[in-house]
Amino acid sequence: MTRSNSSRRSNSSNRSGRSNRSNSSNRSGRSNRVNRSGRAVQQQRSSASRSGNGRSSRTAAAPRRGGSERGSHRSDLGGEQVEGRHAVRELLIAGKRRTRTVMLAAGLDQAPILDHIIELAREQRASIREVSRKELDATARSDAPQGVIAMADPLPLTELSDLARLPSEGAASQAPFLLVLDSITDPGNFGAVLRTAECAGVSGVVLPRHRSARVTAAVTKAAAGAVEHLSFAVVPGIPVALRNLSSHNVWTIGLDPAAPRPLHELDLAKEAVALVLGSEGKGLSRLASERCDVRVSIPLRGTLGSLNVAAAAAVACFDISRRR
Repeated sequence: MTRSNSSRRSNSSNRSGRSNRSNSSNRSGRSNRVNRSGRAVQQQRSSASRSGNGRSSRTAAAPRRGGSERGSHRSDLGGEQVEGRHAVRELLIAGKRRTRTVMLAAGLDQAPILDHIIELAREQRASIREVSRKELDATARSDAPQGVIAMADPLPLTELSDLARLPSEGAASQAPFLLVLDSITDPGNFGAVLRTAECAGVSGVVLPRHRSARVTAAVTKAAAGAVEHLSFAVVPGIPVALRNLSSHNVWTIGLDPAAPRPLHELDLAKEAVALVLGSEGKGLSRLASERCDVRVSIPLRGTLGSLNVAAAAAVACFDISRRR
């Protein structure tokens, strides 16, 4: 894959050089900015590589912070390919992980968000490539990447115990508000839930290692950049994770349509809480349901018997957020 990308960049660079000599007057403002930035980045990296003391070389070699202590599980989460204008911009704004390449489709209409993406990518010394619409669509893994794709390091992982840690006495931060997702597999629902969680103030998300969606390109687009502002823990199993959370004084709340107690009756003023959501079809698994400290429901007034998991997450997250 690296040799193929390098070949395309080389061929693109040769064609661009010939085009610059013959048609330089027809270039758009943004295209010129992209090409100049790309050449500057390549020259800086080449110089750093020759000297052995370049800042880029040191940054690439330095260990990254914020991930799981078990480095072998970094790829469990995904997130290496980010698609969509808002998702790519949030990736660059958050700066939690290195962005290697930003691809922009040729011929995009002028838009402030695109100029902002180019500016942020240049500041972070990411490679900026203007490619044909055909090449960008061939690279895309979502239906509508909006002409922008970024390649980045995987999302970092956080230990479950760190997500559950209470703030020190006198600290300004609130007690943890976690979201535990029990086998949600649909990328659209997963991304929508993550977007809701970030907007509602959720501090961390817990996922099972198996039978769960990962942060794919489609998820990053549906989440609109929320993945860059959330902390994630990947655990071997949800039931054991719930027991561990209870041992850290985190109150686990299972959302179950059949539960007789409504969510709005809970007193959630200052407690550390973890809201547990089940899969799209089956809801909470039996073991996960048994491990929750309490099970609650969202009262429904219509004919249908349940909400989509993304809609249920929105109602429950904001109800808990409102009373914290």
